[in-house]
Amino acid sequence: MGKLSHHEFIILLISMAVMLILSRVLAEFGRKLKFPIVMGEILAGIILGPTVLGLLAPNVFTTYFPSIGNTSIALDGIAKISVVMMLFVTGMEVQLPLVLKQGKAAIYTSTMGMIIPFASGFFIAYYFPSLFGVSDENYRLLFALFLGTALSISALPVISRILIDMNMFKTKIGTIIIASAMFNDLIGWLIFSFILGMLNTSTGEAQSVWITIASICGFGLFMLTIGKIIIDKSLPWMQKKLSWPGGILSISLGICFLCGAFTESIGLHAILGAFIAGIAFGDSVHLNQKAREIIHQFVTNIFAPFFFVSIGLKVNFVSNFEWQLVLVIVVLAYIGKIVGASLGAYLGGFSKNESLAVGVGMNARGAMEIILGTLALNAGLINTRIFVALVVMALITSLTSGPLIHYFVGKEANDKKSMELL
Repeated sequence: MGKLSHHEFIILLISMAVMLILSRVLAEFGRKLKFPIVMGEILAGIILGPTVLGLLAPNVFTTYFPSIGNTSIALDGIAKISVVMMLFVTGMEVQLPLVLKQGKAAIYTSTMGMIIPFASGFFIAYYFPSLFGVSDENYRLLFALFLGTALSISALPVISRILIDMNMFKTKIGTIIIASAMFNDLIGWLIFSFILGMLNTSTGEAQSVWITIASICGFGLFMLTIGKIIIDKSLPWMQKKLSWPGGILSISLGICFLCGAFTESIGLHAILGAFIAGIAFGDSVHLNQKAREIIHQFVTNIFAPFFFVSIGLKVNFVSNFEWQLVLVIVVLAYIGKIVGASLGAYLGGFSKNESLAVGVGMNARGAMEIILGTLALNAGLINTRIFVALVVMALITSLTSGPLIHYFVGKEANDKKSMELL
């Protein structure tokens, strides 16, 4: 049975140290420029990966970030565990009652913000696969479903941060954006998990689709009803009797891993189980804000950097950058999401400028898009050029959402002042 040698263990520790320190330095520098933290973490990976370090010092790159061997397996395992934990934290931010409380506006916004970008992405990918370099007919349907899903989801953590920074989190516009993004992420991750399940089924590695669907429906129903009740009843005792904050941290992540193991065992990705577990945990009224913040900080500051840095370690962003492909995906992302979400908000009773503010707010993709793209790349569903285009799209939409929200909200305020003067 293979295990890390003394030398490999030293290399692993040095690699992890460099990944954490460099990603934090670049993230903090970017934060001062109002860039998303994830941008600094990805940039650290690009610098340490084949794009920069692999070009300037290939021997150093292959020594500390090898593509084969025990060290590579260990780093890959850490990255996979990190993404499972990140989806757990994302699930904790989904509050289903909030979506229902917003009524008609949330229903229209979330539905249209999902259907239109999904339909546009699916149609373009299915009928014009050559635009994306897809030549295998066997994967055309799966790729079209993936691109539709990728263009439909939003990045709830990024959107929340943007709205908090703009003091808009609890405003009418902010509440609708958050509620609709929650619904989009929930449906989007469900669809993506089924796509991965279909991909496995087509290669004979999973159970039948119907057994998988029945299993995940039963699991989701259990976790969001009986499981949620058990968690809800147990949390006060855990937070009072167990050591703080280690007790709640251990139990919550233990449940996350168990649920991830279940969905992985039935042919779906572990992220779906972690995501549903996060919803069940985060929806409890007994989970105090301090505990929620500790879990969030632990995952996003320790484990998330490993995942995002690892992206740059695997892909050469220069040789795989294709501007025509990037342009197609960016244009599709903007048009589909902004038109869909804005139309939904308008039908829900918002003014034109308020609707556009909602649309551009939901257009932020950030970390969720990158996670989705990474999983698709690892599954062989997309190639590296499409992955790079998705990463670029995620960063561009995240950077532009805040200024565009500010523009349309300001325009709405100016229009109201003009009306009052008249």
